[in-house]
Amino acid sequence: PSFRDRHFHEKIRKNPPAIAWGSHRSARQVLTMKKEQQTVVLGQPITMEQFIAVCRFGAQVEFSDDYCQRVRKSRQLVERWVDEGKVMYGVTTGFGSLCTKAISKEETAKLQENIILSHSVSLGEPLSIERVRGVLLMILQNLGQGYSGVRLELLEQYRQFLNRGVTPWAPGDGSVGYLSPEAHMALVLIGRGKAYYQGELLPGDQALKKAGLEPITLSSKEGLALVSGTTSATAMAALGLYDFQKAAKSADIIGAMSLEALKGVMNAFDARVMQVRPHTDQGDTAENVRRILAGSGIIEKYRGHRVQDALSLRCIPQLHGAAKKTFRDAEKTIEIEMNSCCDNPILWPEEGNQDVISACNPDSAYVGMEMDSACIAAVSLAKMSERRNNRIIDESRNGYPSFCIASPGLNSGLMIPQYTQAGLINEMRGLATPSTIDNTPTCGNQEDYVAMGYPACKKSGPMAEKLESVLAIELLSAYQVQQFVDPDVKRSPATQAVLDEIAKHVPVLKQDDFLFPYIQYLKDFIHSGALIRAAESVTGPLK
Repeated sequence: PSFRDRHFHEKIRKNPPAIAWGSHRSARQVLTMKKEQQTVVLGQPITMEQFIAVCRFGAQVEFSDDYCQRVRKSRQLVERWVDEGKVMYGVTTGFGSLCTKAISKEETAKLQENIILSHSVSLGEPLSIERVRGVLLMILQNLGQGYSGVRLELLEQYRQFLNRGVTPWAPGDGSVGYLSPEAHMALVLIGRGKAYYQGELLPGDQALKKAGLEPITLSSKEGLALVSGTTSATAMAALGLYDFQKAAKSADIIGAMSLEALKGVMNAFDARVMQVRPHTDQGDTAENVRRILAGSGIIEKYRGHRVQDALSLRCIPQLHGAAKKTFRDAEKTIEIEMNSCCDNPILWPEEGNQDVISACNPDSAYVGMEMDSACIAAVSLAKMSERRNNRIIDESRNGYPSFCIASPGLNSGLMIPQYTQAGLINEMRGLATPSTIDNTPTCGNQEDYVAMGYPACKKSGPMAEKLESVLAIELLSAYQVQQFVDPDVKRSPATQAVLDEIAKHVPVLKQDDFLFPYIQYLKDFIHSGALIRAAESVTGPLK
């Protein structure tokens, strides 16, 4: 497992988290939770913050009475219909293009095990622990709507996986929207496959035993339900989007710090300018910058010394705002998907209207298209960050020593981190190519249209990580250039709060040094939300 995965298991093992969750909690509150118990109760719609609490911060999961009653009611219907021999896709028939093949009552349980074994074919690097935890939570949400007909005991086993830290090993490559990674996860239910437990990768049966659990036998409908749906795509989209939104707010802070260091003009952030082009996120971004730079002696000293700045500075409200709107639109879609039934077939258990409907709620177009758009927005944030960084390190643009080092020539200073930004953004542009425009038919042309939402959502995690890295490099420059910016003039209180926190971990460079640890620290500073907390300790919650 990755460093973050190992850290997660060690944190949960030594210090099980403990805070009761309300229905609404800000991202800032989530990020400040440390040792208190967290519990998320399933049965009503959950929020993005509650999702993150479980998959990233180890919150415990409980089922409400309504949740349990819904699941039991739909299960009774499946058992009755199996006894009656009713034709149900994937229950008394084969799967995909094999849906014309009848399955006897005696074979229904074997059919469900077979789908898990035959579908466990994803390849490549395993999904991260937080991604797998997210998928398990989405499976509980999906099947707990009461339209899938699985047993409560099955869902209870996944709930225990989350609560006891059993994380199935699941390769992440080769899915078009569902099926294969989820099948690898389901193997652990039956004592097969592999799983992490307390930081160790073990055979599935051994991981269960160490966690005090026993393998279960799948029953009718359950194997299909476990691998169907948009659960993996939605989980990865939610994680990626959460980090995108945090990075966008961080970009406001870092961009404002760069603007201040470059003696920028505040006219472009005037509220009157925003009123005549009333995009909400544009206006909110401008307000954020005004609040971050309130009280800046630098901004005051150089007020009016030029008419306007380069676009990478004066266009922060417009571009950051457009990216934030894209993320906000995606959040609406993803939260709907998180609280939906995306199974097939769907059981309708209401008295007098009981039915089994084979349709296509597992289609991943909604989340896929949103994350394709979100990835494009992330590249836009990164490309502007790189241009701001270039203005800080380019002597011809700002009058400071080249590459923010006192003796350029003998020292390269911050020359090469900008190369890193260029390389990262090149990779990001490749990832930003929309996945959902592809169509490679599967299943003997039974699935002749394929949404490809899974690849769109899977790339959001690496995209968010690269965006954090690009922003970290701009932040490093904004920090290092301070030694040359009017030392006797006060920075804004918010800027100073951020600089003071960074100074605890990053020295002011007087000569060349090993830069990687500083960039890595700043990236984690952004990822953890500590940058936002430092700025908001002065400004209050930013928009």
